[in-house]
Amino acid sequence: MTINNNIYRWIAIAVLAVFFLAISHPQAKAQLVPMASQYYENEYLGNPAFAGMDKGIRVNLATRNQWKALPGSPSTQSLSADYNLENVNGGKVGTGLNIYSDKAGLIRRTRIMGSYAYHLPLSGNNQQLHFGLSLGVMHERLDYGALVGDPTDISAERFNQRKSFLDGDFGMAYIQDRLTIQGALPNMKKLLKKDINTTVDGSSFYMAFSYKIGRELDLICIEPKFAFRGARDINNLWDIGTNIKFSNNAIYLMGMYHSSRSSTFGLGVNYQDKVLIQGYYTDQLAAQRLDTGGSFEINLQVPIVLRNRKRDPMP
Repeated sequence: MTINNNIYRWIAIAVLAVFFLAISHPQAKAQLVPMASQYYENEYLGNPAFAGMDKGIRVNLATRNQWKALPGSPSTQSLSADYNLENVNGGKVGTGLNIYSDKAGLIRRTRIMGSYAYHLPLSGNNQQLHFGLSLGVMHERLDYGALVGDPTDISAERFNQRKSFLDGDFGMAYIQDRLTIQGALPNMKKLLKKDINTTVDGSSFYMAFSYKIGRELDLICIEPKFAFRGARDINNLWDIGTNIKFSNNAIYLMGMYHSSRSSTFGLGVNYQDKVLIQGYYTDQLAAQRLDTGGSFEINLQVPIVLRNRKRDPMP
């Protein structure tokens, strides 16, 4: 058993090394903003390895408006659900569905992904190794109705003639009691093949390290986190912050500082473990605050715990 655990650890180290190698690419000045809920309460959004990690079904519905003071400001909606198949392979298999829609200026993108995750327990110190893969389609279109310019522009016409394309994400996570180390490679289609007609290359990698101080049932539970993310032709970014849960997870507070010199603050209320409502605000640079208006995000999480079906005893 010890030999197998050592093999799994070396596999984890090798895969994480791939994520570190993904960091070495040309950089330019730009910014990439993930959904705030993916840092703590819905990590499945950023890493398919978290699909079905907990028992039952978790449904998340989120909406975000960025920089409302600017015309054509980005607007994002997300619907996700993940489920642990408790009766399949001892509960080691998780599935998920992620629907993501984003509109920025003239461009609308819709992404529909299905996920499969495998959760492998390791012996000693409450260790687990998690792998996840998402596959689905991406659909991108240009809004002709809002186009200001030549409506016969052939480049705009060609953009809308493109077919929806297959896309995928890969992720993994290593959890040892209170420590979590994770990495993900999103938008794998653009990682393997560059699209000269694309409008934005999107995320190229995501890594995060966190450590829980206290237990879920303690009066206060704190989880500091450091995240590192990047995109092709975009500066690598880092985030540092913490999540604080009070009084048996009834109230959540979150704060993150981003290397883009912006900050995100969140407040969540858990009503009797039946519904979790969270609100986030991302503040821009003081010099840009009046020009952009910041970003607002609302996330609604509904956990659905299924009753365990009793099995007949094995003969």
